[in-house]
Amino acid sequence: MQKLIQRVQKANSLLCVGLDPVGDDAQVARRLADVIDQTHEFAAAFKPNLAFFLSRENGVQLLRETVQRIPQDIPVILDGKFGDIASTAEHYARFAYDVVGADAVTVNPYMGDDAVRPFVREGKLVFVLAKTSNKSQYSMQNMALTRGGSLAHGVATVACRLDAEIGGIGLVVGATYPEALADVREICPEQWFLVPGVGAQGGDLAATLRAGLRPDGAGLLINTSRALWQAEDAAVTARDLVAQMRELRAVGV
Repeated sequence: MQKLIQRVQKANSLLCVGLDPVGDDAQVARRLADVIDQTHEFAAAFKPNLAFFLSRENGVQLLRETVQRIPQDIPVILDGKFGDIASTAEHYARFAYDVVGADAVTVNPYMGDDAVRPFVREGKLVFVLAKTSNKSQYSMQNMALTRGGSLAHGVATVACRLDAEIGGIGLVVGATYPEALADVREICPEQWFLVPGVGAQGGDLAATLRAGLRPDGAGLLINTSRALWQAEDAAVTARDLVAQMRELRAVGV
């Protein structure tokens, strides 16, 4: 957690650079290096998506090399959306932290705190899926609870309870649902949110910041993947995104 806070302050940035590599292996290795080198000045964090690496023959090695290329003072969030019983989750945690070298992970809490606790370590951060950015026809996250609110609200409540108990818990909340983001912020006023969905998925940056920023102007990591991967000059795109964020934060959106 402290590593993230220090990086956000040093870079004056809320940008999380998503790494979802597409293309042949040789092309991908070169592009990953370019994106990291061009954007690290502006990045509050990097988020490699595990699936895009595991689909390659030497994907784990490529993932480790990618993480090693990222400057040490920038947090790495391994987006694996892990979610299994504790005995299995412990091995996923070893993979994420000890093999890959990640500073944080994303976890699917469907099995409850049993799936989350094994990822909690000193200095690490666990982002629990609460309200994701995808638009499913049958979204379990929208299911109503008998006591009021939705399943996403229930997850947020449990995540905050866990954070108070063991620390190191954040949430994944999509930018495509700013009202839901505002609801989760009301439930979890202090936690860090990892926010996908700005850009290609249609999420609006200003609406996202308005709904989710804490009073201190922090608390959000705005993930951007495709816009940076496809950019002719990722540095310019990252710089412009961060400049927009700084301007919106300065005026309190």
